[in-house]
Amino acid sequence: MANSYPLVSILMTAYNREQYIAEAIESVLASAYTNFELIIVDDASSDKTVAIAGNFAARDERIHLYVNEHNLGDYPNRNKAASYAKGEYLKYLDSDDKIYPYTLNIMVDAMENNPEAVLGLCYFRIQDDTKAFPIMFSPQEAYNHHFFKGGLLFTGPSGAIIHREYFMTTGGFSGKRYVSDYELWLKIVQQTPVLIFQPALIWWRRHAGQEFNLGHLNEEYVMLNYELNKAYLETPDCPLKEKDRRVAIRNYRNLFARKIIKKMAYAHFKDALIMKKYSGMGISDILKGFIPINKIKKLFT
Repeated sequence: MANSYPLVSILMTAYNREQYIAEAIESVLASAYTNFELIIVDDASSDKTVAIAGNFAARDERIHLYVNEHNLGDYPNRNKAASYAKGEYLKYLDSDDKIYPYTLNIMVDAMENNPEAVLGLCYFRIQDDTKAFPIMFSPQEAYNHHFFKGGLLFTGPSGAIIHREYFMTTGGFSGKRYVSDYELWLKIVQQTPVLIFQPALIWWRRHAGQEFNLGHLNEEYVMLNYELNKAYLETPDCPLKEKDRRVAIRNYRNLFARKIIKKMAYAHFKDALIMKKYSGMGISDILKGFIPINKIKKLFT
């Protein structure tokens, strides 16, 4: 008997997104690929988000709308959405983003033809213009590229597609604010290959109310990012060679030290002290931030 479940579960979490959610839903419905379900989970919005989503759900049986009784927060709500999914693949799409008509076809085809990869990511920069997309990276290749050649894994949930079974086995997102998606990619890529798709498969909207922007207001994102990189570079499962692992750790410490120095230079002493305490660095560690940047492998552009 043929499987009656959709192959792809598109997961759209929402909180007070009345301004954007209609465009996000319409972009999904305009997809050339049609074997999907769209699961919308509202996180106790106080605006018209539920009413707008409900109008779409009433007209298309592929749309399933759920409303949380209490606000769960960003990543717990993403896990909640995954719990409703029936598809083999989970494709997140934030309720303020959009996909293109060709996006699902490209992603699903690539995942079906490369079953050894459980995670596929779309990055906004071309990573290797000498190879045809999608590009498969082994764990060691992915970590090396990420930590020494420009941040391969800095992709939000909207740019990701993942096997549902593997997502559930790993426990999904940990719940750390701002960085749980990046944390999960680091964890998965330690164990399995990752597919990198061509850029610009997702239209990522920038606006003031994003979690991404909120995290940068008080340097919390920077500190959590530093903590994650250090933790995953130090774990025994890190796929880098020992020499490269040590260099990557040193690079991140130096980069973070320079961020502290920059805060001090602009007289943001309170932020600098918080970052110093958070990192556990001593004065000698911070002074290493004066090392000329051309002598340290850059991790960010």
